[in-house]
Amino acid sequence: MTTTYAALLCGINVGGGKKVPMAELRTVLTELGHTDTTTYLQSGNAVFRSDEDDEDALAGALEQALHRRFGFAVDCLVRDAGYLAAVAAACPFPAAELAGKQLHVTYFDRAVDAERFAGLEAESFLPEEFRLGDRCLYLYAPDGLGRSRLAVALARPRHVKGLTATTRNWNTVAKLVELTRD
Repeated sequence: MTTTYAALLCGINVGGGKKVPMAELRTVLTELGHTDTTTYLQSGNAVFRSDEDDEDALAGALEQALHRRFGFAVDCLVRDAGYLAAVAAACPFPAAELAGKQLHVTYFDRAVDAERFAGLEAESFLPEEFRLGDRCLYLYAPDGLGRSRLAVALARPRHVKGLTATTRNWNTVAKLVELTRD
């Protein structure tokens, strides 16, 4: 059975480093045998169809192919359409009432328990808030991610050490749901 996936590349095309042109990303995905490849924005969002049903295997193969092509490591997460839609539907914040820059989802490579963030005094960051979801974290940052003190605190090594994580604003979350919808 063919499944539609989104590949979320971590840390590319920002700050002048790790340049991955989207046309070449589509080529890499096609060379891996995937079909109907498309990209969204320049920040490492790709949609493709595959007969493979193992997200971790798909991510690993893409990481290896990108390393061979560009000569540097790129962490990747691959998530199917159902997961992306479920994450959007489970948002604990009123997404429809917020600007896309105020709401973000950080996707993780595996489940993360609340214990990882236990030492964080969340009330000291109000009105910013976060909630954990299924292999993700929802962040409400009313002044945007670039001004978020909570985002900086959440990204500290003690919270994310050993995880592959990548963050998308709500506009991108919604667009990826739309692009992966069968």
